[in-house]
Amino acid sequence: MSHELRTPLAGILGLSETLQLNIYGELNEKQKKTIRSIEDSGRHLLDLINDILDLSKIEAAQLELNIEPVSLADICQASLQLTKGMANKKRQRVHYTMATESIALNVDGRRMKQILVNLLGNAIKFTPDGGELGLEINLLKDEGKVQFVVWDKGIGIKPEDMGKLFKPFVQIDSSLARQYAGTGLGLSLVQRLVELHNGTVEMESIFGEGSRFIVTLPWMPSMDSERPASTSNFVPGTSSAVMQVANRAARPTVLVADDNETLLEMVSEFLDAKQYNVEKVTSGLALLEKVDGVQPDIFLVDIQMPGMDGLETIQRIRKHPVPAIATIPIIAITALSMTGDRERCLEAGANDYISKPLKLADLAAKIETLLRENRNAS
Repeated sequence: MSHELRTPLAGILGLSETLQLNIYGELNEKQKKTIRSIEDSGRHLLDLINDILDLSKIEAAQLELNIEPVSLADICQASLQLTKGMANKKRQRVHYTMATESIALNVDGRRMKQILVNLLGNAIKFTPDGGELGLEINLLKDEGKVQFVVWDKGIGIKPEDMGKLFKPFVQIDSSLARQYAGTGLGLSLVQRLVELHNGTVEMESIFGEGSRFIVTLPWMPSMDSERPASTSNFVPGTSSAVMQVANRAARPTVLVADDNETLLEMVSEFLDAKQYNVEKVTSGLALLEKVDGVQPDIFLVDIQMPGMDGLETIQRIRKHPVPAIATIPIIAITALSMTGDRERCLEAGANDYISKPLKLADLAAKIETLLRENRNAS
């Protein structure tokens, strides 16, 4: 289902990005605004699909956590950065309080950000324009716990509605459903992800005054020495590698294998505009038949292809009798985005991995990085 749902979205979002990059020619302002609306709607749909898939994996006991020591400060900063734009649009003041600078937790960092982004997003959504909300981190040393408190001065929740909050696909009030869009999945996911981390989530609310959601997780002091807090501010920017691609005099050859014609054409036209020679095939077998004649500088290989899948294709490339071909860099592309997918691709012989829907700027940066590393190694 992940592949079937995410692959069409990859075409929608990828083509929206190429249009905004003027790959097919200049657009006027009205056209640009329309394309931005298409992309925004597509990304919103992607978020909903991801939530539904995550909930399904949890209920089927198939969601695996990648537990490792991570900086609590990094998690909080990243979550606040991801929701900053939403709060700015509503001219809201977002407060952040953390008692200790250097705290490390043994958690799945990506899932912890998902928990906080869901809670912060709800606080922003249900707080009026110009209102206030915040994130507080409290260290309960005597109890060996850390508390994340997301609070808001929003509409609050009626006592009779509190029992509905953590039920999937349920919104507490049909009138609110019309005013505040959503599927009712966010808090259900938060509760399940917190429980997978052996934690608890509680809620306090006064109708008409605001709400507080308290996530409590286990913590051991020894974790802090394992990984000090990072000073990274997580501000997104444009990689210089992306900018360098268009200015290169040489035109490296990229051999792209994907059975989806829309995505194949989109990626090819984007890379052509970035000054690459592009060769296209629609199957792993066709790639292997073409590789001797083309001898590309890099491969882009989709994993979910009929007949011979991408993993087998990559393995066969690595076993090619000509060393110059067997060592060509490979980027695996997949719509699955499941725990362990990246590892399976790397074990098969891929140098890097990217999931659909593709962000074309990220793809260009990965290509340039691998080509540069390959040039330096040779």
